[in-house]
Amino acid sequence: MPTTATLAAVLWDMDGTLIDSEPIWIAQQFAVAEQHGGTWSTEQGLALVGADMHDTALAVQAAGVDLEAAELVATLERAVIDSLHETVPWRPGARELLTALQQQGIPCAIATTSSHEMAALVAGAAPDGAISVVVGAEDVTRTKPSPEPYLRAAELLGVRIEHCVAVEDSSNGLASAMASGAATLAVPNDAVLPDAGDFTTWQTLAGRTVSDLAALLG
Repeated sequence: MPTTATLAAVLWDMDGTLIDSEPIWIAQQFAVAEQHGGTWSTEQGLALVGADMHDTALAVQAAGVDLEAAELVATLERAVIDSLHETVPWRPGARELLTALQQQGIPCAIATTSSHEMAALVAGAAPDGAISVVVGAEDVTRTKPSPEPYLRAAELLGVRIEHCVAVEDSSNGLASAMASGAATLAVPNDAVLPDAGDFTTWQTLAGRTVSDLAALLG
């Protein structure tokens, strides 16, 4: 049986996986649409879970929002960051697992399609020292579903990707994690996930242990 010694690192998606931020994103998409002449729906917001910010900007523009892409992205991200400064809505079991991993000396990274600034804010709100590396959208040449974010995170941690577990909640993220070579864990939230693939599904992180994560390497 694998042991925790075989687990080199855990690589975390952020939005919807570590933190329950998707409702915040969707609320801000509604606000931008209302303020700038567009129309929006929850279904449109959910369809963007796991998408990069370029695709998000295109979708919101297509819904009638009259803003340049860069301004639109900046407006959305600033509003979400402001919300996270007030409170970070951790997903069930996430903080507990981060604490347990930190106590056992297993490093963690965030690999996200959101900005480095936002990911650094979340890393700073995590249990002290638990998240030591952040890879945001601007830190890679290709975002998810490319494997580059996860490969970059493993590189910065100085570990082999095949000795890592990547935790995701979206189809794009799962594709990225699986292509990287990491053992891939899906924790469903708002997004519709594939029925099958080279990944394990847990319905929640609550109650899970470091040994449970390590066992995924087997």
